[in-house]
Amino acid sequence: MFIPKTMSTQHPDNVRAPFFAENSVLEGDDEIKEAFYAYSHLKCQEQLWDCEGKEVDNFIVKKLLTKYEPFFMQNKLGKDFFLTLRVPNPEIEKNEAKILLETLESIPRNFDIAKIFYNDNTVPIFEVALPMASSVESIIRLKEYYTQFVSGKSAKRIIENDITIGEWVGNFLPEEISVIPLFETMDKILDAGSIIGKYIEQVKPSYMRVWLARSDPALNYGFLPAVLINKISLQRLHKVQEKTSVPLFPILGCGSAPFRGNLRPDNLNCLDGYPSVHTFTIQSAFKYDYPENKVREAVEKINAHKTGRPNPVAEEEMLPVVEKVSATYVNQVRQLAALINDFSRYIPSRRRRKMHIGLFGYSRGSEGFSLPRAIPFCASLYSLGLPPELLGLSALTEKDIDGVMQNYGNFENDAKDALRYVNRDNFRVFPAAVIKEVEKVLAMFDFSSMDVDEKHRKVTGIILEDYSKKAPSLEENIIRASSIRGFLG
Repeated sequence: MFIPKTMSTQHPDNVRAPFFAENSVLEGDDEIKEAFYAYSHLKCQEQLWDCEGKEVDNFIVKKLLTKYEPFFMQNKLGKDFFLTLRVPNPEIEKNEAKILLETLESIPRNFDIAKIFYNDNTVPIFEVALPMASSVESIIRLKEYYTQFVSGKSAKRIIENDITIGEWVGNFLPEEISVIPLFETMDKILDAGSIIGKYIEQVKPSYMRVWLARSDPALNYGFLPAVLINKISLQRLHKVQEKTSVPLFPILGCGSAPFRGNLRPDNLNCLDGYPSVHTFTIQSAFKYDYPENKVREAVEKINAHKTGRPNPVAEEEMLPVVEKVSATYVNQVRQLAALINDFSRYIPSRRRRKMHIGLFGYSRGSEGFSLPRAIPFCASLYSLGLPPELLGLSALTEKDIDGVMQNYGNFENDAKDALRYVNRDNFRVFPAAVIKEVEKVLAMFDFSSMDVDEKHRKVTGIILEDYSKKAPSLEENIIRASSIRGFLG
């Protein structure tokens, strides 16, 4: 059974625009070129097509197959390479709800195009990812809607005793699709094993792909809690796999920033950190902010990596750590929110769309504040010299740190990767209470003996001056600092 190891995504965390793009903000046909580039040049085995916040393209498959016919004649879409749709979640994104229905209706049309191209029944799109998955019902509801109201139209009649709709306009294939639930909130990530267990019991799939978010949990709860809840969830999912004998293929949504996953062409520690993860996301900074040959080598290593058992996690010991670090993080972020929201207006866009709503976008509003999405959030704090990884960690005791090191082997390396971008000279712009706690964290890591990226420190100093004056060069310098890091946010 072929399940992709690398999923190219449309996350806008890149600094540099790809060579094939008409401008720095990707949209429309540039994303068709991007999918082909990911498949053909980088050898990513899957392309995620985001259907949130933009018009549904009913002809994705037609554009790919006709524009790049020689490649796809040799490499079947749906067999050798996957195209997976991420759809809006109607339970959360009410304004986008009907885009879900349009997207599902496009699947049979894309099948018809592939059937003509390949002259067989190869299914080009057969999986959709559901963000903010919350229950077994939310997964089954999506799967059954397609079966009953999209492909199910084939057998229905408009007039009694007349021909079926399938006989009238052709059958709607594939008959069914698979749903990849994307769990993004702490309670649902930790409950993913239970939800998937119930789904297996009711639907009896032959296998299941399960996606755990990494960026949004970091935004919502902090860098360390995001890692720990993912590790706990992966351990629980593995137990479900052993109990049910249904193969599970976890996906982890890692970005290049340490805060969002620390997966880069020059750092593949995630493979050892999450050995049971089958598929890793290859986001835009990974693809475009490093030399192509280095990107391709890294993708090949991930594709060749064998999926194993999860690293053991002491749940009873780590869950209290998650709780107190998260509480400290949220308190600190509340104090920083006004500055972050104001500064994030100057972070350059990289995609022409509204990114899907996250937990901080609607849930945290009840606590009196909201934040931008994870990428501009990170970009803002890095640009000001305060890496977001430092937030919340002041809650740790020495005993906690020992436990974290045992359960999260890459903790120190990931933290040190972020600490390179500290600019203490800029701390004056932040609330004193937050900086007092950040200084505790710096002492915890013996910051004085670490190498700080001097180029980045100097540029972030200029950024703060530009920001105070609202200078025209602010965005240019934000991009300069991002180029040094190798990611926007």
